Amino acid sequence: MSESRTDNRSQDFRQGLIGRLLTTLAQGFKWLVLSLVFSILIEWLGMVFWWPDEGLNHSRDMLAAEIDFLKTDFRQSLISEDPARFTKTLAGYAYHGLFEATRIVDFVDWAGMTPRAGQSGLRSRLHDAFEPVAKYVLAAMQVTQVFSVRLAVLLLAMPVFVMFSLVAIVDGLVKRDLRRWGGGRESSFVYHWAKRTALPFLVLSWVIYLSLPFSVHPSLVVLPFATLFALGVAVTVSSFKKYL
Repeated sequence: MSESRTDNRSQDFRQGLIGRLLTTLAQGFKWLVLSLVFSILIEWLGMVFWWPDEGLNHSRDMLAAEIDFLKTDFRQSLISEDPARFTKTLAGYAYHGLFEATRIVDFVDWAGMTPRAGQSGLRSRLHDAFEPVAKYVLAAMQVTQVFSVRLAVLLLAMPVFVMFSLVAIVDGLVKRDLRRWGGGRESSFVYHWAKRTALPFLVLSWVIYLSLPFSVHPSLVVLPFATLFALGVAVTVSSFKKYL
């Protein structure tokens, strides 16, 4: 009887762990899609209101700047021996899966081709309907490439968050022991507040960097948010209850 209860509990634990893992992955995928959609919308609005003179060149210059950042300042990583090749491979897979495999590239080329003189019918109507929005479609494709490059940069920068969090955990444990043996007071409010703010800093770093409508060095986004994330972890660990 006790063995069956133990098996049921272990099965419930595994199901609960798998369920939380799948939920976390689904939430992460949702935020990635929202960031991509938001960045495309911002680019379209910018082409209309903020940089109409640049037009399609704005997203093209952003892509070139992101690649230059990677080549000049991101030559080593714990995740990949060649960050530039890793980024190029990830961006290539994303472009192939989203645009080439779905034949969107072929449709854009076909619809953007000027019909022959005197040609009418569906071909001519599609060209006339596509021509006013062609630059926005191409801009969305280029922004998606920028998004893929930035996503690869964030993946390569994750060891920074891990290193900062390890230092924060050690610092928090030391402060907790000092508070424990020194008879210091503990606050559950501070603990729960810090616990709720640590993870959002990690999510915000991804959302903000992926959605920025201009090129910025990755360190200007990664390092501040990694510091805030580590601060949240340190406060969470240091304010954990003294006795288990």
